Amino acid sequence: MLRRDRQIWTQIHQLADALLFALSFCAAFALRVNPQVAAWLKLDVIQSDMFDDSVLLIIPLMVAAPLVLESQGFYNRTVLASRRAILWPLFKGCLIMTFSLALMTYAFHLIVPRGVATFFGCFGFLLVFLKEELLRLAARSKFAQAQSKRRFILVGVEKEIAQLRRELEQQKDDNIEIAAEFDLKQTGAQELVPLIHELSVYGVILNARHAYFEHVENIVKACELEGVEVWLVADFFGTHISRTTFDELHGHPLLVFRTTPETSWESLVKQLLDFFGALVLLMLTSPIFLIIAAVIKFTSPGPIFFRQKRSGLNGTPFTLYKFRTMVTNAEQVKHELAAMNEMSGPVFKVTNDPRVTPVGKFLRRYSLDELPQFWNVLCGNMSLVGPRPLPVDEVKRFNDFAHRRRLSVKPGITCLWQVSGRNKISDFKDWVRLDLEYIDNWSLWLDLKILFKTIPAVFSGSGAK
Repeated sequence: MLRRDRQIWTQIHQLADALLFALSFCAAFALRVNPQVAAWLKLDVIQSDMFDDSVLLIIPLMVAAPLVLESQGFYNRTVLASRRAILWPLFKGCLIMTFSLALMTYAFHLIVPRGVATFFGCFGFLLVFLKEELLRLAARSKFAQAQSKRRFILVGVEKEIAQLRRELEQQKDDNIEIAAEFDLKQTGAQELVPLIHELSVYGVILNARHAYFEHVENIVKACELEGVEVWLVADFFGTHISRTTFDELHGHPLLVFRTTPETSWESLVKQLLDFFGALVLLMLTSPIFLIIAAVIKFTSPGPIFFRQKRSGLNGTPFTLYKFRTMVTNAEQVKHELAAMNEMSGPVFKVTNDPRVTPVGKFLRRYSLDELPQFWNVLCGNMSLVGPRPLPVDEVKRFNDFAHRRRLSVKPGITCLWQVSGRNKISDFKDWVRLDLEYIDNWSLWLDLKILFKTIPAVFSGSGAK
């Protein structure tokens, strides 16, 4: 199945699951207000109008349900996957949703009867599993198989056709049937048309290297006149980490090679989370700002804030703000401490840096010096989660250009390196490896996990320099 088709079906599944969890919440309430059920569970009898006070919980539950199930890999499977591939991620997702409902009622001081969260999780599990079983039955029916099966002709050179045929057989894609094979070396595009007529195929899967571009063009034109689809296997360039997507620029078809997360609703949510998260955190920490500013001002001469040019998205310089934790001439005497550098590569790090003031040590230990960077996030120069921004001069000293790939996303206040105990990592390659691991596996769920792990790391001081 094409990725486009998978995305459409996944979105349909997510919408259906969101509605089923909304129905589960209503059913949980209806069951809880039933006097017989309350008596059987030895719980207090409640009034049905209590539902009116918490009906708005349905909206965040509908939004959260598909996100939670996706985080558990629930949608990364075929319709006919084993029941184990369905039950285990569904169980974990429903468990998370149950605890989330309980936490929301506690956090927002909502009066939700005891037992509703448990009933909600159970009903959600049963309804979604029932939906999956019905889809399984429907997918196995002869009607569904006849409607979904598509006949294709494999076109290319002998070696590439054989390789693609083996891959299709290994994937066991029941929706694709190979009706014939067509060798570009032996026959021309004009001989393909009668074969299309004879076999009544849905389309042509074209797998040919760049040496056969002229033949490829003739095949595409012939299929264009016949009204059949052409699926061009675009692997003529031997990329290793790039993900390919198709797009269009003013009517020109494009094949995009991308190593960074592509634009999606998740990336949009990340931007909103950055802006409103930074705004709220700035307001909440404003009293702490005033206290820290006063302490710095009265304990050491110099400015309250430290400003430095850092490399942002794609290497664009921006001014990073921190509370000053060093003496005012720290940058001027940095070269004198070069022999004490504990970090391999272009990055400078000294555990007991003599330039750090007594107050600065405390601020660094609990990452309080990073608080002004919420302003950088609010201005759009940084994100809450992302690779830590390095000074411009350190980026210029990269001896491996592959390290610049960490600049392909917006830098952040916290990252995998931060929550992995940055004081224990002394090899710059390990630092870069964690950043690239974050970029290659990015998801909104990963950002949330890093944010949650940052909280105990900050309070314990384990992420301190």
